[in-house]
Formats: sequence, C-alpha cells, structure tokens
Amino acid sequence: MISPKFQKWLFLLSFWMLLAITVWLQIKQDLPLWPSITITALTIAGSIVCAHILSDLMLAHALRKRNLKRFYSYAFFMLLLLTVYLGLLNTLYLLKYRPDMINGDTDFLSVFWVRFYISIPSSLLINGTLCGMRFYQEHVRIEKKHAQLQQAHLEGQVRFLQSQINPHVMFNVLNHIFILMKKDVEIASFLLLKFSDVLRYQLYECNRNQVKLSREIQYLQDLVAVEQLRWGNELDVSCNWDIEDNETPIAPLLLVPFVENAFKHVSRLEGHKGYIKIHCSAQGGFLRFYIENPYTMLSGKRQMNAHGIGLQNVQNRLQLQYPNAHELIIDPSDHVFKVTLVLDLGKIII
Repeated sequence: MISPKFQKWLFLLSFWMLLAITVWLQIKQDLPLWPSITITALTIAGSIVCAHILSDLMLAHALRKRNLKRFYSYAFFMLLLLTVYLGLLNTLYLLKYRPDMINGDTDFLSVFWVRFYISIPSSLLINGTLCGMRFYQEHVRIEKKHAQLQQAHLEGQVRFLQSQINPHVMFNVLNHIFILMKKDVEIASFLLLKFSDVLRYQLYECNRNQVKLSREIQYLQDLVAVEQLRWGNELDVSCNWDIEDNETPIAPLLLVPFVENAFKHVSRLEGHKGYIKIHCSAQGGFLRFYIENPYTMLSGKRQMNAHGIGLQNVQNRLQLQYPNAHELIIDPSDHVFKVTLVLDLGKIII
C-alpha cells in the first residue's frame, strides 16, 4: 500500500515535471536548446521556492495557529512576488530572444507591465494548486486525529463501564461460600471453583473489545450455576441456550447486568417460590436475549434504577458499541420484570 507521504511526493514530482514540460514546449521553438532549458529551469525553480514557502511554511503555520487572516496577506505577498519574478523572466526572454513579439517596443517597463499582468494567472495556478494540496493534507490529518481521539474516548468509556464489577453479587457469593465451608465442603469447593472461573473471565479475559460468543455464553452459564447453587430450592431457574455460531464476536460482559439484576431483585416472598427464565439464541448474525423475574414493588423500583454495572451501564454500552444495531425493551408490568434484547452482532464498533 502506497503511503500518504509517498503519494504527496509523487504528486509534487508529477506536477512540477508537467509544468516544466509545458513551459519548455512553449519556448523551445524560438530558442536554442540550452537557453530554453535555462529559462525553463529558472521558471520552475522560482515557482517551487515561492509556492512551497507559501504552502509548506506559511499556510501550515497559519493552520496550526488557526489564524488564516494573516495568511491572506502572506498569500497576496507571495503571489505578487512570483508574478514579478515571472514577469521579469519573461521580459528578459522577450527583449533578448524575441523582440519581434513586442512590436519594436524595447522600453523595459512597458514590456514588464504587460508580462506582469500576463503572469498573474500562472502565479495563481501554481500557488493555488500547492495551497489546495496542503489544505487537503491538513484536512485529512485533522480528520484522522479526530477519529483517533474519538476512538480513544470510546475505548476509554467502554473499558470504564466494562471494568465495573457488581460488589453486591461478589460479596454475597463469598459470604455464602464461607457459610457452606462449615456445612458442606464439597459444594463449597465446587461453588468456589465456578466462582473463580467467573472472576477470571471478568478480570482477565475481558480486556478486549470483543470476545467469542461461546466464551460469553459459558461465562453466563457459570454465573447462573453459581447463583443456582447459592439459592438452592428458593428459586426455580430455567435456561434455554440456542447458539448457532459460537465463533461470532460480541462485546464482553454485555448481558451479565440483566442476569445479575434478575437474581438480585427477584421476588422471594414467603410461601411463593421465585423464578427466573432465561432464553438466549444466536442465529443468522442476530442475538436474541430474554430474561424475566417476578418482583415486589420496592425491588422493582430498585431494579429499574440500577446503576454501575446495572441497566444504565448496559444501555450506555449499547449506544457506544452497537449504535443503531440493537433493540432493548424493558417491561416491568404486572409485577414481572422482563428484558428483551435483540442485537445485530455484525455491527459492533471496536
């Protein structure tokens, strides 16, 4: 792939070579070889000096300082300077080699003023072309820098949201493991093993913008298994995982807030067994995730207003990583909290 720097020099070389050939073809028929080459070289050399001082120094400085007003005066001065230079060169060329073209008028000033006005379009073309190219380069550079800043800001936001671990769940699980160590060491050991897998995934495997869907689903299954062991017969948990393509990438820790909130706020009133239903399918590049749990009025308000790694977190992440590629429906009606998420997995912004 051709680098932008090489493209710039290739364009400049082509531009000056084309201009040199054009100038030389105009004067070669009236002059011997070496005088025509000399005048062409002087014309191109003066043009290069003026145009590059204007575009590479003055314009670049004005763009960095964001002060184009002063540049306009510089541009007028360099345009005038190049026009005077070309006018003088053409005047000397005509007086020495083609006096017949000036109708016998050998007055230097008279010939110069005519050639000066004739040289204005050439000066405008040369300076305008180089300045236009510089404007384009600066625009591309600024757009690239802006895109890099946006990407860095996006990655920073995502990492911040991703790094938040719900302390409520973590401390409750650890406390439950501590209690089980006194009652059933085998179950406590199994729970600790599962919980270590959950923490390992959260702490070490999620330091990327995307992970395989199979790994994210395995993490959710481990988390659900931990919660099932923790609550035992107090909750009826039913899960359905229908994953067609396990290699599909997904933003990590995107679904866990729904699971954590469901277990945290599920209603467990005396005499009524709580339940949690989870259905997750991935087919045709789309993920469909559904979870529901009963809630009391107080726990429902808390669940709707959950922050940190809760619902607000996942809504922010969806806007950042799946803009215009997701549909999130939160329905807390009839004392049943339902969340439905449809996600276009192929449109992740990384």
